[in-house]
Amino acid sequence: MTVSLVHEAALWDAGFAAVAGIDEVGRGALAGPVSVGVSVVTRCDTWPEGLTDSKLLSAARREAMIEPLTTFGIARAVGHASSAEIDAVGIVAALRLAARRALDAVDAPVDAVLLDGTHDWLTPPPADLFSLEGPGEDWQAPPVTMVVKGDRACASIAAASVLAKVERDALMAAAHLEHPEYSWDSNKGYGANSHLEALRVHGPSPLHRVSWKLPFRAV
Repeated sequence: MTVSLVHEAALWDAGFAAVAGIDEVGRGALAGPVSVGVSVVTRCDTWPEGLTDSKLLSAARREAMIEPLTTFGIARAVGHASSAEIDAVGIVAALRLAARRALDAVDAPVDAVLLDGTHDWLTPPPADLFSLEGPGEDWQAPPVTMVVKGDRACASIAAASVLAKVERDALMAAAHLEHPEYSWDSNKGYGANSHLEALRVHGPSPLHRVSWKLPFRAV
């Protein structure tokens, strides 16, 4: 599937001048942060050649894409929520926290959002008497449009995907130097066999999401 600006154009035509494509990386990892990329675009008709979902690109292609992405759109940023924050508030609230940090970091207004997937995790749920307001919840998200497989359909979401993937991978490669036993340089914190076996042998590191059902808890 080739990315396009069809979904972005629909929002521009509806009066939303600055549209942010948003995508997350690291949601299913066992260690490290969850990272959210934001790419803000105003009306245009081109995007970097070869842009697509970060998962379809090699590491070298993703890294080569970063420079052309600096001139695509009007602003871009990546936000993170740590493993400790994921343990404290849960993965969905942590995604919102990372997204808010990214949106706060972009030097541009955002009128509407294109969000990859089927579930709007960006918009905070309505408060009720039995819930505590967590970090990143006391704000109003821009209007959100969900796009199934948006990282393969929307240029702005694909850009956000690449930005987040490259930045999170770099963080995990750096963390590997302090915790080489988990092989994060290759698995980036996901549940590869080498990572799972290291958890069974060594237990969790300070960067593991200890609220999750990790293999070390079963032995």
